[in-house]
Amino acid sequence: MALLLEHEFKPLPADKQIETLPFLEAVAHLPPFFDCLGTPIVYSPVKADLTGNIKKIRAVYDSNPAKFKTLQNILEVEKEMHGSAWPKTGATLALMWLKRGLKFMLVLLQSISDGERDEEHPNLIRVNAMKAYEIALKKYHGWMLQKLFTGSVYALPYKSDLLKALEKGKDVKEEESIEKIHQFLSRVTPILDAIYEMYTKMNAELSYKA
Repeated sequence: MALLLEHEFKPLPADKQIETLPFLEAVAHLPPFFDCLGTPIVYSPVKADLTGNIKKIRAVYDSNPAKFKTLQNILEVEKEMHGSAWPKTGATLALMWLKRGLKFMLVLLQSISDGERDEEHPNLIRVNAMKAYEIALKKYHGWMLQKLFTGSVYALPYKSDLLKALEKGKDVKEEESIEKIHQFLSRVTPILDAIYEMYTKMNAELSYKA
């Protein structure tokens, strides 16, 4: 898939220590995914949030690449640096929101690739998008944002149009596109799971609403 497979994510190492620079370089190619969902009023802010958080993490990394070599290093060093303000600060907070945006994206794609659909409207992706929103973002959003997202599913593109957009306009058989989604998910899902696990272990997860 042209958009998703443009830049490969490195395999998750056995010790689950994710190198910061390769992660940021790979994830920097993903915000345009949200352009493929249409509905600019909803998904443009998500894309901007994702891009902004990547830049914040990159700025921290660039300030001392040796000290912030892995994502775990970032959380550990910032915990020491910021004291009681941590984890609601710095690259720790940026990565917390970045992983949620990525989770939305991955659950949506996983749901599509698993064949989950509204049998009466099989070319719609509302079911997939609502599942992704419920799992990844809803509990962190206030009432107004929840209403905005729920309404946005009615303006989502058809599945066939989404797959074509991910192929950058090329006509590709659906099964070929789904196979590329599988490839992408098999590489990125373990990395994202490891980041979530790291936040849980370090008690860095926050549940406040945006």
